[in-house]
Amino acid sequence: MVFNFFSFNALGQSDLSSVQIDKLILEALSDLRESNFEKSLIHSRVALDHSTKTKNDYFIARSYNIIAANYNELGELDKAIFFYKKSLLYAYKAKNDSFKNMLYNNLGNIYCFEKKEYSRGVEFYKKSIELSLKIKDSTQIYFTYVNIAWSYFDVGQFKNGYPYLQFINANQKKFQFDDTIVITNMLNGMYCSHQGDIQKADDYFNNAIRLGRNYIEKTDLSNAHLEYSKFLSANGRYKEAYVNLDAYNKITEQIYNDEKIKSASIAGFNLELDEYKRQIDKIEIEKDSQYQSLKKSRIIVVLFVMTSFVLLLLIITLVKNIRFKKKHNLELLEAKEIAEEASLLKTQFISTISHELRTPLYGVVGITNMLLEEHKELSNSQHLSSLKFSARYLLSLVNDILQINKIEENKVVLESLTFNISDEIAMIKNSLSFLSQKNNNKISTIIDDAIPEYLIGDKLRLAQILMNLVSNALKFTKEGEVEIIINLVKVEGKMHFLEFRIKDNGVGIAAIDQTKIFEKFVQVGRKDEDYQGTGLGLSIVKRLLGLFNTTIDLKSKIGEGTLFTFTIPFEYDPEKTKRIIDEIQVDLTSNEVFKILVVEDNAINQLVTKKIIEKNNYICKVVDDGFGALQILDNEYFDLILMDINMPLMNGFETTKRIRQLGIKTPIVALTAFDKDEITDEAISSGMNDIIIKPFEPVKLFKIINYLVSETKSVGC
Repeated sequence: MVFNFFSFNALGQSDLSSVQIDKLILEALSDLRESNFEKSLIHSRVALDHSTKTKNDYFIARSYNIIAANYNELGELDKAIFFYKKSLLYAYKAKNDSFKNMLYNNLGNIYCFEKKEYSRGVEFYKKSIELSLKIKDSTQIYFTYVNIAWSYFDVGQFKNGYPYLQFINANQKKFQFDDTIVITNMLNGMYCSHQGDIQKADDYFNNAIRLGRNYIEKTDLSNAHLEYSKFLSANGRYKEAYVNLDAYNKITEQIYNDEKIKSASIAGFNLELDEYKRQIDKIEIEKDSQYQSLKKSRIIVVLFVMTSFVLLLLIITLVKNIRFKKKHNLELLEAKEIAEEASLLKTQFISTISHELRTPLYGVVGITNMLLEEHKELSNSQHLSSLKFSARYLLSLVNDILQINKIEENKVVLESLTFNISDEIAMIKNSLSFLSQKNNNKISTIIDDAIPEYLIGDKLRLAQILMNLVSNALKFTKEGEVEIIINLVKVEGKMHFLEFRIKDNGVGIAAIDQTKIFEKFVQVGRKDEDYQGTGLGLSIVKRLLGLFNTTIDLKSKIGEGTLFTFTIPFEYDPEKTKRIIDEIQVDLTSNEVFKILVVEDNAINQLVTKKIIEKNNYICKVVDDGFGALQILDNEYFDLILMDINMPLMNGFETTKRIRQLGIKTPIVALTAFDKDEITDEAISSGMNDIIIKPFEPVKLFKIINYLVSETKSVGC
């Protein structure tokens, strides 16, 4: 694809700061063309800061464009789209049609060639062509036609793409750009191959490769090698096809050097933090502006009262008031948009942090378990126990933060599951037995006999509420008792209202602190040497109960203990319960030895996952990236593939798409540190069968493996 990075002149501005900013932008552009992503991001970030301070919309648009281009090259497509659209916003403010035209073309490239959303990509291309015709920019029309032809050829729609190729060939001498000459030859090769003109296609491909070797920018050369290898393979010239595919891989590895990507990720992360801070500053400025507007409003009201008896002045004041309200509504809408943008940045920030923490935690927990299992003499090691506890504590913190964020963004929906209340309480009691023994506490339960055996509701959220309350009570009680009391308080139709009482005789909560404890990150009555916690447990409890449309009551005295009380309605319907039970999938166990492929770039996580799989007597092979997966699948059969998502060169989604394009039906499970809700849609669309979040319980992994392999084999029969 042909991306536009035209620098344009500095619009005639001669002051020193403008010249310096323009120089920084040009340096960032030069670094990008040389695939030096770290330097390019650093230079563009500095340019963006200075452009923002000088309120130069055109320089801001240029800076955002280069930032977006860096993220596109690094495979961070959503971030690239986000910053391209930011650039487009400021290009509109600067009223620069040429720059808007270029950005529409770049957005079209991402949607067509990267996200494979051709309809959206063509919409952006059409906007680019409209602007090109408006400003009579025939050069940009030529660039856009190249991209449209390529996008059609990429999906095999040669008939639709050929008119654009005709235009390109007819105007090639007029627009003889280094940026397109390699691609133009490649496109002609692809079309001639489709038409069956083998010799002509071969000449075009060789010409594209010969020309591509003369240019510093090697992306087009790599694409020419890739398309040529497909052509050679289709014509039975397998040895030559392999040579060209190998050349494509080597050039790609050279462009996306691991160290460059690692350094650029750090620079990009700093850039995101700067962007987040900039949005917060905007909100603060907006709040100050609204305060000044409010002061003006008070003055108008005073004048209105003083002149209310004069009809003429009353009419004038009313007109002014109407105009002010319109202006104020516009300000509120703008403030709302800024707040929503800040909320999006917060969500992205939390997602990034949680993923970066979960990945090493998977390694820490996995290796600790391996040491304890393989070296029984270390089972009493305080160091290993402390390491395992610290890793699980940090994982709990990450999960709590994500849970709070989901609830605040209304992403949590209650489910209807059938359950036995006695079984659920027994499970909670067993799960917390270690914590109760630590402080020499006793957990007792009293469950009303009038409660039906099976109820319907969200048992997972209920368990989460009770786990938080009971574990909190155990932490603040020593050599005492924690009671779980459940009573049926009323019945309305099929709804049975259960009252839950969590009572302890621990340290208690002071009256002054009782209004604070449900707030986030608040911890009261805590001594560092006695208690552990994130300060999020009770906040999560309050928000989850809000989903049930109920509240929680607190009674406590210092030294006498604490009582939490809440009521939740659950449905009792024997027929519906039977239907739900019948629909539950039975876990299919198997004594077969399955062959598993693990696609993972992190060496520590490779070791941990391989050990877990081989411990279950399965055969396991590991590859470092998506290209390795495609290569080994060409020669070997596997029962199931465990696919990491965040890999260099080619991520897990793209790898899965290419595997499916080859006609391989092997079940693919995403093994990732991303939150499940974030990637579910993209995972399904790419062809994945399921998702497991790291760190995970091995039992859950093997249940999924058994089910998917058995299901695939039964369908195959």
